[in-house]
Amino acid sequence: MSPAAVTHLVRCPSCGSTNRVADEKMKSGMAPVCARCRTPLIGSPGSGHPITITDSNFASEVQKSSIPVLLDFWAGWCGPCRMIAPIVEELAGELDGKVKVGKLDVDDNQVTASQFGVRSIPTLLVFNGGREVGRIVGVQSKASILLKLKPFIQ
Repeated sequence: MSPAAVTHLVRCPSCGSTNRVADEKMKSGMAPVCARCRTPLIGSPGSGHPITITDSNFASEVQKSSIPVLLDFWAGWCGPCRMIAPIVEELAGELDGKVKVGKLDVDDNQVTASQFGVRSIPTLLVFNGGREVGRIVGVQSKASILLKLKPFIQ
């Protein structure tokens, strides 16, 4: 992998470790597995699952994204966040390739959460061309979220 290669950080659903997944491997059809426990990784680009967004990869994954981004600001202790999580998961599958869907844990990534003034969770931000173009606060229906995304989906 060359130094300029694009990589994504993907958290293992089984052991929780963070893995670097090269974009070129994803595009070639390879299915990534966790380096620690060998569990297939969900949340890889093109997997139909949300990707893990952090303070360190926010610029490359969101601001420089060539497609619109739906970013879920959440926390593990938040009941409403757990309520909306299945909807975010469904949207990641349905909009794969049209919209990048990501999740940002506000407890672990306070810089980005504070940069966008996220005061309550869940908060879903819509980005297009690297700029925030929509904000959804609280638990919303799938239809309501899709309505907010519709102007940016081609």
